Amino acid sequence: MITIRQAEARDAVGMQACNLTNLPENYQLKYYLYHLATWPELSFVATTNNRVVGYVLGKMNDDDPETPLDGHITSLSVLRSYRRLGLAERLMTQAQRAMAEVFGAQRVSLHVRVSNVAAFSLYKNTLKFDIKDTEKKYYGDGEDAYAMKKEIREMYLSEMDSLDF
Repeated sequence: MITIRQAEARDAVGMQACNLTNLPENYQLKYYLYHLATWPELSFVATTNNRVVGYVLGKMNDDDPETPLDGHITSLSVLRSYRRLGLAERLMTQAQRAMAEVFGAQRVSLHVRVSNVAAFSLYKNTLKFDIKDTEKKYYGDGEDAYAMKKEIREMYLSEMDSLDF
């Protein structure tokens, strides 16, 4: 059975291992711990038998107090043998919901490699992100990235309004 839950500090090593297995841009362990300590509500893991098989690492772009809070997906990864099960979509949905409900985020942004057709399809076709720009040489190896955004506040606003306490 696969479980999706909020990520905890004890998951950081598993998240990093998932990243190292799948993605060319890798982060030091302290980067995961920083996200988990600063925005603990915004990162989620998919686990089976206490093993991290996927994760989403989220944060808030809260640098400028003059602009509305926007969420950002720093990283998303699912191990190859667990793909095509809907885990990436579920992880992303959890992170977006938390951004809207906990922080009142209006939008969420992310970057995706121009060459990553599968991820681009997930973001564009399944999750309904729009391309806002192409950032030249965004990645360390010189590859371009699509900067993508999605309006999320209205998606969860009606659900939040209908909650009974």
